[in-house]
Amino acid sequence: GYTVVDAATAVATHLNKVLRDNAADLLSHDEVQQLLDKLSAKSPKLVEDLVPSKLSLGVLTRTLQGLLNDSVSIRDMRTIVEALCDESSKTQDPDQLTGLVRPRLGRMILQNLAGVKEVLPVITLEANLERMLQNAAEQSGIGQTAVLEPDLADSLFRALRNGTTKTLEQHDCAVLVVSPVVRPWLSKMLKHRVNDLVVLSYSEIPDDQAIKVVLTIETQSK
Repeated sequence: GYTVVDAATAVATHLNKVLRDNAADLLSHDEVQQLLDKLSAKSPKLVEDLVPSKLSLGVLTRTLQGLLNDSVSIRDMRTIVEALCDESSKTQDPDQLTGLVRPRLGRMILQNLAGVKEVLPVITLEANLERMLQNAAEQSGIGQTAVLEPDLADSLFRALRNGTTKTLEQHDCAVLVVSPVVRPWLSKMLKHRVNDLVVLSYSEIPDDQAIKVVLTIETQSK
């Protein structure tokens, strides 16, 4: 039967999920300052180079929240701060900075996926569909959600839901790989629509990671 241990495990699993889903909301300026202080004890120059000379604490906090929203761990603060020192001259926009940091964390992102073996099974989009999404993303501008025709959006979400289910029947994880331009807003759009699908950009997969395309998504909408 259903034991107290089963119930406790179920509650713990649920709480972990709630914490993971809301991690970004729980991260405040104070916590970020503590993370910086901890890193500063080992690498004072590195932290000094970033905050406040290149980025404000507020922008850094929103960038880290962006990573947590993408379910990316921020444990490796050294790599994140090094990446931000390099990339902060390009933009001060937290969404863009999040996108620029992610490729540096690609190996860790993959390690956190369930059961990634030597070969990573991936889902891709059919070339014309990806081009259409890329055009929509570029036209909408940075930080804005691209607008898709309702029929195309419905068809895309349905195909990805079915594809995710099909992939998870045969593999431990479902990973959609798209271009860096498409990834941020598609990931945002899919977050609550297609559960268990991880959206990565090509640039986030380490060069030495073997991949195998197990499914290519096409939509019925023309």
